[in-house]
Amino acid sequence: MNPIDALFRDLRAAGKKAFLPFLTAGDPDLAFTEAALAALAESGASLIEVGFPFSDPIADGPVIQASYTRALNAKLKIADLFEALRRTHARPGWNTPLVAMGSYSLIYKRGPAEFIRQAKAAGLSGAVLPDLPVEEADEFAKIAADQDFKPILLVTPTTSPARAEKIVKACSGFVYVVSIVGITGERDRVPAQLTGMLARLRSLTDLPLCVGFGVSKPEHVTELRGIADGVIVGTALVRKLEAASDPAKRESALADLRSTASALAAALNPVP
Repeated sequence: MNPIDALFRDLRAAGKKAFLPFLTAGDPDLAFTEAALAALAESGASLIEVGFPFSDPIADGPVIQASYTRALNAKLKIADLFEALRRTHARPGWNTPLVAMGSYSLIYKRGPAEFIRQAKAAGLSGAVLPDLPVEEADEFAKIAADQDFKPILLVTPTTSPARAEKIVKACSGFVYVVSIVGITGERDRVPAQLTGMLARLRSLTDLPLCVGFGVSKPEHVTELRGIADGVIVGTALVRKLEAASDPAKRESALADLRSTASALAAALNPVP
């Protein structure tokens, strides 16, 4: 069974929700990325989204854009990233699923079958594909299904009902539900219309529905735990990476990352 499927099966059986932190790979370098992935896993991450830096932002706010730019300026290579993920996945006791998140152009350039082969060898169980139109997803979905690799597409508040139905059918693993219209970033509150959106999607699929964009505070997570299967947090965590560019601040940046992730995880699955 794919680790993503096993994760959500076990969470549902336990009555818990998934905490899905997002982390830019290679910011400020891959050594820090490996340490940060371990810190997130130890701080309650259910599954970690690994951002593959890309020069043309898709829906990323300024914090994640800046993080991608720092990683690319450091000459990050995907082959080196795969190797870092392979080392992470091989850590004793590691059991946190990893998924890639990045532009489909990175996959297309390598070829879908070859990308999936390399990704699986590195310990990745799926990929979030924010810029792959559902109308063009059939080929990747078929190759992914043959290799038990999960393609995860995005549904937004402006997605039509007919298109949303196509998207959830093309997904496996979970559905990435975008909570807001606009780019990633921290917001003051969870949109009121999100409850209705999730209810409509639930009528279309049994896949877990995980909410991202604008989720940054324990208060947001508390609101979402009653209506979503998981929450995705990016900007609030990626913001901690900027300080790590200073060697003298790497340990404090890692400590801040742990503290923020732990607070979010505790709000999502509070101890009775």
